[in-house]
Amino acid sequence: MTSKDKIDIRSLSAEALTNHFTQFGEKGYRAKQVYEWLWQKSCVSFDEMSNISKELRKKLDDTFVINAVKISNSQFSSDKTIKNSFVLHDDHLIEGVLIPTPERMTACVSSQVGCSLTCKFCATGYMERKRNLNPDEIYDQVVLIDKQARENYGLPLSNIVYMGMGEPLLNYANVLKSVERITAEDGLNMAAKRITVSTAGIAKMIKKLGDDKVKFNLALSLHAANDEKRNTIMPINEQNSLKALAEALKYYFARTKNPVTYEYIVFNNFNDELQDAMELAKFCKHVPCKVNIIEYNPISFASFLNAGEDKIEAFAEYLRNHGVITNIRRSRGKDIDAACGQLAIKEEAKSESL
Repeated sequence: MTSKDKIDIRSLSAEALTNHFTQFGEKGYRAKQVYEWLWQKSCVSFDEMSNISKELRKKLDDTFVINAVKISNSQFSSDKTIKNSFVLHDDHLIEGVLIPTPERMTACVSSQVGCSLTCKFCATGYMERKRNLNPDEIYDQVVLIDKQARENYGLPLSNIVYMGMGEPLLNYANVLKSVERITAEDGLNMAAKRITVSTAGIAKMIKKLGDDKVKFNLALSLHAANDEKRNTIMPINEQNSLKALAEALKYYFARTKNPVTYEYIVFNNFNDELQDAMELAKFCKHVPCKVNIIEYNPISFASFLNAGEDKIEAFAEYLRNHGVITNIRRSRGKDIDAACGQLAIKEEAKSESL
């Protein structure tokens, strides 16, 4: 049997795995042991499962496959950020980043191979979306970046952000399953409050997050609180207007009581005037929230520039004066194209420019 014919063992629930073991003539507790090897100990080889007999390991190897994600290449930034190119079992490439600060170790992980949303300022938006990532492929990014944090900085991961390649809410089921495995006691046992999922704004899926009463944090890439401007840079807004997003966010907050984070890049001569800040402050009244003002990281496909320091400070000051919790986030990993909006597998990115 070739690996293509084998069952992806990590696609099975604990119950489904137990059923397979029953068919093998094995006791149920053996399935639990294997499940723990896969999700608690992050094992990617049946040979490593030391409390399983050689005979059973052989049977597992004959029946199942572990489609482990591997690091293809790592780049180290002058600010200690590490960008990884990960290779998947079908040879697709994705990227993920370790962002170290004195207070925390953050993994930025991808949820899709490429992206279909075509945001004009984001390098990933110029790539074709090839497929969704499976839950184990997201989980593996976290495990590999955690190992990297421990080996390079002597600290474990403290935070995870789904802000890499792809739109997480267009891979909804797999993203939620990955969070479940990362937070479960029989998984990595990380706190859900340490996880943030970022969306470009899919209103019906934000409502679904509310229905599912998720415990992780939600961030919305806003970048304009004006439909005309947002349509220009984020085509997704044409089907998910600010009014629709506001209604979805109110629904989400009513069911989860989780405040929302708005991500806002201040682009030079586009959304950097006090009128823009006024519109954003008004939008912030819909639900409890905070705003992260993000430094723009230029990409070769687009002509956007970061607003001047004085404009950014004035923008933030206006928001703060109107009761909005506002942080200015400085970019990390710019020198290795690892910063926000820069992730793209170079050979796959389209060469069009604005």
